[in-house]
Amino acid sequence: MMKVAPSILSADFCKMAEAMENLKQWNADVVHCDVMDGVYVPNITFGMPMVKALRRYTELPLDAHLMITKPEKYVGQFCEAGADIVTFHVEASDDVDGALDIIKSFGKKCGVAVNANQPVDIAFPYLDRIDLLVIMTVQAGFGGQSFMENCLDKVRIADKIRKERGLKFQIEVDGGVCPDNIALVKGAGTDIAVAGSAVFKANDPALAVGQMQI
Repeated sequence: MMKVAPSILSADFCKMAEAMENLKQWNADVVHCDVMDGVYVPNITFGMPMVKALRRYTELPLDAHLMITKPEKYVGQFCEAGADIVTFHVEASDDVDGALDIIKSFGKKCGVAVNANQPVDIAFPYLDRIDLLVIMTVQAGFGGQSFMENCLDKVRIADKIRKERGLKFQIEVDGGVCPDNIALVKGAGTDIAVAGSAVFKANDPALAVGQMQI
């Protein structure tokens, strides 16, 4: 079954504790935390204190997606704040292996992300080390963008490689995912779907989550 990871960035920041309880009631599988620094991407969202605060209000896994420069300087702090999974963008890092080592040293799951404008082979050197490969189906840095179906080719390539090599990493698709395109996303080989507006702005969020858990 496809796991659904609603992006907390789409929730009401004044009601984060309520949002955490809602995600539990909606049967979400993971809480996705989009961390942006205003450097790697144009927008600024939140950092370690928000992840730490969210940790107090949920037992769901926290998936911290770091869209920041030099993530190796911060991955340990996100682990300490309570993130269960920490991913970052390869091209934003000066020490990808070092960052992965730090995350693993905390006993957390680690991963790398491939932006919509990046080739999937940027992640190839790390496929045997990661727990999660994030394929962006929008350009990182903004919510509410349209789904870029052509990016699913990267999912297909990654899925083929992991099957051929017997690798265990999961594939997460992030950006513009909704009930209308979830069958395409799953069919490409995706394990986890990140959804922001499709959940938090839905008339029936629980139904939207259920429709994507196919």
